[in-house]
Amino acid sequence: MVSDFAAVAVFLGLGVGFVLITFLLAKLVSPSAPNDIKNSTYECGETPFGSAWIQFNVRFYIFALIFVVFDVEAVFLFPWAIAYRSLGLFAFVEMLVFIAILLFGLLYAWRKGVLKWF
Repeated sequence: MVSDFAAVAVFLGLGVGFVLITFLLAKLVSPSAPNDIKNSTYECGETPFGSAWIQFNVRFYIFALIFVVFDVEAVFLFPWAIAYRSLGLFAFVEMLVFIAILLFGLLYAWRKGVLKWF
């Protein structure tokens, strides 16, 4: 029993040590010559102007969250569709409830005007 924990501790210690040594070596070996051009924000070749701390419209974040929700739905639907025949009626009803909840969320977002880009 103790040997199992010792093996885990050794692997954990080796992993943490490897990461710390790699960070230390990168810090020692990497060149460092900061100047104004290197420290400026890179804007796809354009000269940056103004502050980078601007406030974005919250609709962009909500749109992204809705995308993530439906992306997760696709991740759940794919394995369910693969094993559909062996799951039975109960799993079918569960998936219908899951899709109904997501459709309700989509309709709610649509009614609130979240899906309008501009």
